[in-house]
Amino acid sequence: MAPASKVKRPRRAHTARSCLGPVADLEAHLPPEWWRSLFNALYVKTDGDVVENSENTRREVDFIVAAAAIQPHSQILDLCCGQGRHCIELARRGFKDVTGVDRSRYLIRLARKRAQAENLQVVFKEGDARNPRLTENSFDCVAIMGNSFGYFSNKQDDEKVLATVGKILRLSGQLVLDITDGAYMSEHFERRSWEWIDEHHFVCRERSISQDGERLISREVIVHDEMGVIADQFYAERLYTKDAIQRLLEKCGFRNVRHHGHTDTVSDRDQDLGMMARRLLITADAPQRAAKARGKAPVIDVTVLLGDPRLPDTVKLNGQFNPEDMDTVRRLKDALAELPGYRFRYLDNHKTLERDLAGLRTDLVFNLCDEGLNNDPFKELHVPAMLDALGLPYTGANPGALAACYDKGLVRAVAMTLDVPVPLETYVRAGDQGATLPSVFPAILKPNFGDSSQGITKDAVVKNTKGLLDYLDKLRAEFPRRPILVQEYLTGAEYSVSLIGNPEQGLRALPILEVDYSKLDPKLPRILGYESKWEPGSPYWTQISYHEANLADHLQGQLIEHSARLFERLGCREYARFDFRADAKGEIKLLEVNPNPGWCWDGKLNLMAGYAGIRYPELLRQILQAAEERIGLVPKGQQPQGAAPGNGNGHASAGSGSQSPAVPSPMMAAPSTGH
Repeated sequence: MAPASKVKRPRRAHTARSCLGPVADLEAHLPPEWWRSLFNALYVKTDGDVVENSENTRREVDFIVAAAAIQPHSQILDLCCGQGRHCIELARRGFKDVTGVDRSRYLIRLARKRAQAENLQVVFKEGDARNPRLTENSFDCVAIMGNSFGYFSNKQDDEKVLATVGKILRLSGQLVLDITDGAYMSEHFERRSWEWIDEHHFVCRERSISQDGERLISREVIVHDEMGVIADQFYAERLYTKDAIQRLLEKCGFRNVRHHGHTDTVSDRDQDLGMMARRLLITADAPQRAAKARGKAPVIDVTVLLGDPRLPDTVKLNGQFNPEDMDTVRRLKDALAELPGYRFRYLDNHKTLERDLAGLRTDLVFNLCDEGLNNDPFKELHVPAMLDALGLPYTGANPGALAACYDKGLVRAVAMTLDVPVPLETYVRAGDQGATLPSVFPAILKPNFGDSSQGITKDAVVKNTKGLLDYLDKLRAEFPRRPILVQEYLTGAEYSVSLIGNPEQGLRALPILEVDYSKLDPKLPRILGYESKWEPGSPYWTQISYHEANLADHLQGQLIEHSARLFERLGCREYARFDFRADAKGEIKLLEVNPNPGWCWDGKLNLMAGYAGIRYPELLRQILQAAEERIGLVPKGQQPQGAAPGNGNGHASAGSGSQSPAVPSPMMAAPSTGH
């Protein structure tokens, strides 16, 4: 019996589709909306050598991840997503909130089927790129990949696409664009070609430049070896040069347009690559948008204090502000710009800070200077002390609370008086050579005074006396005047609790976060140390992730109750984070208290807000409103006649509208909401 591939197949009855034959003017036969019918099963065949090539997809997603600096919690839109190859690859890599939109019903159905086959959670929707019917200010990144821009017959429709992208991006969001290099393509396109696309189909192509010189018109005649011509179709794409696309983006309001060079395409057939041959890679920041005023409501004047990027910062990588830090500040400003009813100014020059504050007229200071005065973490409390001396109201912890929480041993002692479980611990004074060292291993060593995990590295976890003494010597050399803590190393699950508000006005807990160490190299100790915060090349940076905790109701309530007790006793204000970890037996113990915790867009606090459906700008607003309630703020000049100070019409209470559980009293656990 002959092999199956050699068996002669019977000729099937068919009706061949019409073919136009020779055409003198391709543009005359181009349908205005050719894209409505082109993207079907035949498209997957004719272009499959590049759009079904896993290496191309991997490279393109690598570019999205690197250029847009997206995180697992980022909300990502692939506009004109086709069969969903980028969305599916992003989901494979752990991105949780990915949406794909495309005009082709066939490709969207194919994308859904493929995602379901891999059990990946991706949202796919049919929609026109000019009006995809998506919520404004809802995406951190919009990607238009694989040469999917410039299909429309006029530039105005391309502008509509970009205008729509600008609206659905958050102010801190970014556009990622991958389009054909128009200058290159206009000179190097193949006028005629043909190739086999599978065992039974081949395609013949011809191309020409449009009369206005701005579009490349293409014709494809697809032939089956038995059925004859099965499609004779025309399509076109606008040829944007590097300068032309930059002008268009800037016209549409996009900022900081960046060109990342070219990408070359891999092909399974390595023949006619067409418009995919050479493409431009571009990113741009979302357009600025003026905040909408809330009628005649008073505007609150807020001064934001930040670390000084001009000065060294020993805590940060390489001892200075890095591009990532500047991006964090930019995202903060974009988020605050969304808040109506506020006017923000920013102070970050510590050389002139005291003078600037002394002459300041403002309703509220948003103290986000967690770097400390002159970027000295030991002087974090100096900033609110200066504000107190000048009589300026501010958000967050006062000097006493910051000093107390900076002393880890003191926090442990306070926790014990409140019946909050704590790890076993030995306090080793600076220079004390006669301290009794613990014999419980594994153990972890850390400076008693410290911030941002300074001194806590992978080597801080020790398994024997020699390792303990070696790391103790290292910490003493690095931090010569600081006491050292030697704690039992907790090996169980690690959690964070964040509270928003104040005890007098009411505290509200965000959904509890759990640290996911499952992808970390098992040879490395499972800790959130210095490497996880400041070293992008470390596996602690790349292999640790976070998700909403799945704790029993009574354990959720217990952790929130512990946190609320500590919040009040330590004098926290507006917001604070409490980190816990279970021991080998499952008992959950306090690790540390963080007053004025990290406020950045990719930090734990904002992740936890995201679990409750609270966007970054709303989280910042809730912190501001908690301070407004505490001080009874009425903007200057807006206090009603005869009203006593502090009895003004402040904003609604912090946390209003969120799904987070309330903490009715610092001494009572919050009711579980099933987070």
